Amino acid sequence: MVSSGIAMAIGVPVSLGIAIFLSEIAGSKIRTPLSFIVELLAAVPSIIYGFWALFVFRFWMVDYIERPLHDLFGGTIPLFAKTPFGLDVFTAGVVLAIMIIPIISSIIRELLQVVPSIQREAAYSLGATRWETTKIAVLPYMKSGILGATIIGLGRAIGETMLVTLIIGNAIGLNAIPTSLFSQSQTLSSLIANEFNEAASDLHLSALIGLGAVLLVLAMVINVFARILVYKMVKTSPVGGM
Repeated sequence: MVSSGIAMAIGVPVSLGIAIFLSEIAGSKIRTPLSFIVELLAAVPSIIYGFWALFVFRFWMVDYIERPLHDLFGGTIPLFAKTPFGLDVFTAGVVLAIMIIPIISSIIRELLQVVPSIQREAAYSLGATRWETTKIAVLPYMKSGILGATIIGLGRAIGETMLVTLIIGNAIGLNAIPTSLFSQSQTLSSLIANEFNEAASDLHLSALIGLGAVLLVLAMVINVFARILVYKMVKTSPVGGM
């Protein structure tokens, strides 16, 4: 949940900004190639992101983000106290954000394109600027769709296995409980991936299957909660919903 939370905190605002730019601001000469690139990135397998993060991106994270944060706040804020290594919860969360950004932004962009033109025309007729039109007329109309796209991204982040396994550090035992953003850790899916082939006893195998069941229940709870929120939004929205 920590790595997924970091991914959502970074990924959702960036995805929304990309979708708004492509649908409401960018000209056709820019919109078409950028939209194509975003769709291509959404189709890239997660293992590719994982290898790129392991051999390239984690060094950028250490040099330009984690070490400066550690030097500035490591002595006062426990979240940045541990010496950064690049294979940690924070890096895993950032890479997860990079992975889900194309997915969420593609969905939101498609939703923006089907918003009725009368919504925009009504705002323009009242003297609203382009940004004000997007803010007061377009986004409220499709807020349930944005929530749905966000939940899809969250489900992808929670269930991701190989990317997280490569980059989160794979700590063992109590060391897997993170004490800072720069701690090595495990997720439920990465723990199953790391230990399933080494499960020599029935108890060990049963424990890993139990972790899989917990992960399944967690995903189901998130999706049910999201559907309830979407239903309530659509039911109470004064301008309708997607």
